[in-house]
Amino acid sequence: MPSKRKVELAVLALCLNKLNVKKKKKRRAEWVKEWLLDRDKHTHINLLSELRTYPSDFHNYMRMDDETYHTLLEMVTPLIEKQDTKMRRSINPHERLIRYLATGRTYEDLKFTTCISPQALSKIIPETCRAIYQVLAPQYLKFPTTEAEWKEIAKNFEERWQFPNCLGAVDGKHVAISPPPNSGSYFYNYKGFHSLVLMAIANANYELIYVHFGTNGRVSDGGVLGCTEFYSKLKQGTLNLPQISDNGLPYAFISDEAFALREDFLKPFNVRVLNDHRRIFNYRLSRARRVVENVFGILVSRFAVLKSRICLQLDNIDAVVMACCVLHNFLRTNVSHQYTPPGSFDMEDPDTHEIQNGVRAGESNIAPLASGQTRNSSEGAKRVRDLFVDYFNNEGSVAWQNRLAGLSDSEH
Repeated sequence: MPSKRKVELAVLALCLNKLNVKKKKKRRAEWVKEWLLDRDKHTHINLLSELRTYPSDFHNYMRMDDETYHTLLEMVTPLIEKQDTKMRRSINPHERLIRYLATGRTYEDLKFTTCISPQALSKIIPETCRAIYQVLAPQYLKFPTTEAEWKEIAKNFEERWQFPNCLGAVDGKHVAISPPPNSGSYFYNYKGFHSLVLMAIANANYELIYVHFGTNGRVSDGGVLGCTEFYSKLKQGTLNLPQISDNGLPYAFISDEAFALREDFLKPFNVRVLNDHRRIFNYRLSRARRVVENVFGILVSRFAVLKSRICLQLDNIDAVVMACCVLHNFLRTNVSHQYTPPGSFDMEDPDTHEIQNGVRAGESNIAPLASGQTRNSSEGAKRVRDLFVDYFNNEGSVAWQNRLAGLSDSEH
């Protein structure tokens, strides 16, 4: 039998021999598929050119009209334009504005209409989304910084929704994602799926004035808000909010029961402590807060990428969702009659003031935050809410509120 030393040397020689043997590289059958090389012939850009003679079809395809599309294209071109090389022609900005946000189709599926490989799409789409946010956000997602700007928002809420001193409607929604490997239950929410939370503040005109995205779905509702820069500044008192107005009421944000009651943050009364006056308050608050729920509904209806689980890297998901948010404001400002035609939002009957639900598809795919638990609110916060209760039941009352709050005139 060979000695132990000889066996060891034989094993060592075998290992060294394997290291010296170069692995044969699998030869690629072709550098690129022929039909992808013929992008000019097969690309969806040709269809887009044809659709210009059919404005309604162009709008359905791109979620905006031709003029608005080219305005957006001009704005993002400097950020996404690439140079041709000796090896190949670059993918131009016109080809990079892909319908991914409008459809949510996979990269493998999109390659057949764009004639761009999935590998290239995985770089192009996040890059384009970041460019859209970068060029649009300064103008179309402006957070108020002065008392005058906050008062303008409050004025619009009072004129449109008869809720005075409202600085914005706050809500959060869970956006379904495919979690990263080995993340366990870190992103798993109470609804039973993995998500990241979109926290937003809307004005009275269904526009977003603040957006925060990226908190993992497992975090509690209060924790989600606490992760935002907005809430940090709210607690520090550095938002330049106006103080008491002529009607004797302070200025405040409005939310649902998922959030904590504060002197500058109003929420409904729990059903267990309701009386007639508090029912009126809950109705009036719910009526004004509906705007942010409508915004989420429109986002999902117009940007189908939000309808199902987003299977991208986390930072790319952030780019996609933020691009959807800023595009919402951009389209609301420039082509609101096309982007949100009559019937898109929940509207009130002008005679009965009853709510008529808007026609939107897929809202349920963005799940709401969990209902909040009963918390011990400060006495100051309770006093502020009681001021609004008193106001809505006296000088601030409207003729239809008793009926729509479930009360008869004799009960009030």
